[in-house]
Amino acid sequence: MSLRAEVRSLREAQSHLEKRLERMEMLASVKQARASRAATPAAEPAPAPEASATSALVTPELAVVKLKPRAEPAPALPVRVDVVEPSDEDMELFVSASPDEGSTSDEALAPKASDSGLDAAFEQAVAALRTGNVEGGVTTLLGFAENNPRHARADNALYFSGLGQMGLKDYASAAGTFERLISRYPAGDAVLDGMLRLAECRLRLEQKDDARALYTRILTQFPGTAAATQAEQRLASLSH
Repeated sequence: MSLRAEVRSLREAQSHLEKRLERMEMLASVKQARASRAATPAAEPAPAPEASATSALVTPELAVVKLKPRAEPAPALPVRVDVVEPSDEDMELFVSASPDEGSTSDEALAPKASDSGLDAAFEQAVAALRTGNVEGGVTTLLGFAENNPRHARADNALYFSGLGQMGLKDYASAAGTFERLISRYPAGDAVLDGMLRLAECRLRLEQKDDARALYTRILTQFPGTAAATQAEQRLASLSH
């Protein structure tokens, strides 16, 4: 492919990357708004209206019973120590030792750092891709996905690392990364774009039959989507 086509392909990848970043920022703001609403204390119920004086009934006279005070005082309540929730780091102490490699238990998939710290690491790795440190960004994102497979951005980490590998012209490694994305997160929001990128890698690797099969799969399983429209166009170009 000519140099101009290479540049156009990289520009399309960068444009799509920026759109995905904007979408994730919107999702983060929605989560913040929900958390803020959840932290707001519920309003106190309005007091019941007093009965109308005209409709009040005569209160019957009741006998007054005087109770003698108890001799022993009420037990003192321990109020000197505040009750606090344990931090994420403290909770890790209650988890058993790391299971053997390859285990799919909940302990193996538990995140190893706070969500805020992981989000910051993800953003820094994506920023590295955009500012020219592609190799460093790819390495960080691949480690992020492997160490935190249950994180909400694990599928995006695989997707962006695959884009970085394509930028480095390592199409074989990029194909393997996109395959992991599709197999591990079939319901993720990055799977359709990952399938399109995987087909591109197949074309770069002179595997046109595999690329056609991927485009056909997108058309069959996800009709009416933007990815299906792109797949249809690519299939038409391959037939010429």
